[in-house]
Amino acid sequence: MRIFLRLAVLLLSLSLLFMSGCGYNDLQALDEETNAAWSEVLNQYQRRADLIPNLVATVKGYASHEKETLESVTNARSQVAGIKVSPEALKDPTLFQKFQQAQQGLTSALSRLMVVVERYPDLKANENFRDLQSQLEGTENRITVARKRYIDKVAEYNKGVRFFPTNLTAQYLLDLEVKENFSVADERAISTPPAIEF
Repeated sequence: MRIFLRLAVLLLSLSLLFMSGCGYNDLQALDEETNAAWSEVLNQYQRRADLIPNLVATVKGYASHEKETLESVTNARSQVAGIKVSPEALKDPTLFQKFQQAQQGLTSALSRLMVVVERYPDLKANENFRDLQSQLEGTENRITVARKRYIDKVAEYNKGVRFFPTNLTAQYLLDLEVKENFSVADERAISTPPAIEF
């Protein structure tokens, strides 16, 4: 009986030692931090989407014949609004890629809008437009910061899910998988320096 008791205490001690290194709580914390970082990315994208109707309306008053550009911005915003990405959907690479492409389309449409604005000095001097442009530039910076934080959190989370021994906990106890991260749409385009002509 005494040997059985000692063996039980030894097994209990070993199991407690093993459980302290399993990373269960660390993985849960990383998952929550990653979800919070993703929510901040969405928050900043929503801020940008909320600014766009005011920006388009202001530009429309000055550049009504630039209808195609204004419509492309409005359509791109509609596409972005149509894609709902929850933290659970981050496990779906196809949905994440679709979301990322829609956001890149909106960024591209906004860039074309800013090129149009350069042609209208009165619009650039308009106080409402300057305020909206400043808010949009600040929002783009916030998006960049939020995406960077998300990228960092996903890297940390993915390491926890993939590294031993926490990968055992992630796989067998929590059923956690590696999360998708932002990527560059066309790596060749960013590796080629732009042609500058004078």
